[in-house]
Amino acid sequence: MARLPRYTIKNEPQHIIQQGRDGQQIFFEDQDYQYFHDCLDAAAYNYQLDVHAYVLMPDHVHILATPGKTDSISRTTQSIGRNYVQYFNESYGGSGTLWEGRYRATVIESKQYLLTCSRYIELNPVRNKLVRGPGDYRWSSYAHNALGEVDEMINAHKEYLLLGSDDKARAKAYRALFKQKLDAEMVQKITDSTLKGWVLGDSKFARKIEKISGRRATQLPKGRPKGS
Repeated sequence: MARLPRYTIKNEPQHIIQQGRDGQQIFFEDQDYQYFHDCLDAAAYNYQLDVHAYVLMPDHVHILATPGKTDSISRTTQSIGRNYVQYFNESYGGSGTLWEGRYRATVIESKQYLLTCSRYIELNPVRNKLVRGPGDYRWSSYAHNALGEVDEMINAHKEYLLLGSDDKARAKAYRALFKQKLDAEMVQKITDSTLKGWVLGDSKFARKIEKISGRRATQLPKGRPKGS
C-alpha cells in the first residue's frame, strides 16, 4: 500500500523520526552528534522550524517541532540530508544515502500531547537502556528543558511556557513530569501514530487536520465495510 502524503501544515507541531538505512548506525563519535546538531540548528533557523525537543540516538533521530511554513520540515530534512550525509560519507568512507527512506512524521495535538511527546523523545535513551536517567544522555533537549542548560536551537512551545512564570520554575515543573511514568500503551500509541502518519489527538482534532490537509488522518476501521 502506498504511503499517505506527508502533512504540510504550518503552525501545528509534528513529531518527526528519521532512521538510519537498514538500522545502521548514523553517529559514532561526539563530533558526529555535534555536527548533526549544528546542521539541524542552521536548517531549522533558515527554514522557520521551531524545535521544541529532540534526541539523537545512535541509529535514529526524534524531533518535536512546529513548522512556520508548509515546507519547513521537508526543507530542513533535505538540508540535513545534503550536509550531514556528505560529512558522514567523507568521514567513514561511505556512499549514497544514509537514511531509511523518507522521514516519518505526524501532527500533535498540543494541549493534550505536546509535553507527553516531549517526554517520550527525551526518555528514548532510557527505554533503549543506554543510560539510567534522561539527564545522563548528552545528545537530547532534556538538559535545556529540565535542567536549564542553554541550547540555542530550542524554541519553547507555549505549552512548556505555561509550566511556570520563569525559566527556573518551568524547568522544575518539567522535571516533575518525569516522575509520572509513560506507560507502554502511550509509548506504543506515539510510535505507531508517527510511523503510520495518524494524527496524535482526539477525533475533533483529527477532523480539523483532515479538513486542512485534504488527507485521511486516522486509521480506517478494521474488518469488511458493512453492506448498504
